[in-house]
Amino acid sequence: MRVFVAADHRGFQLKEKIKQKLEEKGVEVTDLGAFEYNMEDDYVEYALKLGEKVVAEKARGIVICGSGGGVSVAVNKVDGVRGVLCSNIKQAYLSRNDDDANVLCLSSDTVDESVNMEIVEIFINSVFSSDERHIRRIRKINDYESKKRS
Repeated sequence: MRVFVAADHRGFQLKEKIKQKLEEKGVEVTDLGAFEYNMEDDYVEYALKLGEKVVAEKARGIVICGSGGGVSVAVNKVDGVRGVLCSNIKQAYLSRNDDDANVLCLSSDTVDESVNMEIVEIFINSVFSSDERHIRRIRKINDYESKKRS
């Protein structure tokens, strides 16, 4: 499995820890930045870059900012991204099982690091159920995105 990770300055430390944990588990991780702490950087550039890579390579991504909300808004502007902001493991499981989410958005400020690590574990290891009702819903989202491009 290939996972892209990215974060702004507020998510930088958490990104580094997540990257290390995933690599230790044998996951192929590609870091899209930030590569150093810079309190002047903006989450938008990282979220959009990650979203584009996830869609192009049919991979998964994890993107982090302080609240998780900013990266969630930004990454979901990329057609084909199904990004979810998760603050607990049940959300992470359901987002994969029901929605086939391909981007996990995390808050470094409002969710404990240990909980974020559990969320990542569930998100990475959960699979899409492929139930007809879930496929139908995702198809409707994809159809809407296609109409916007036309």
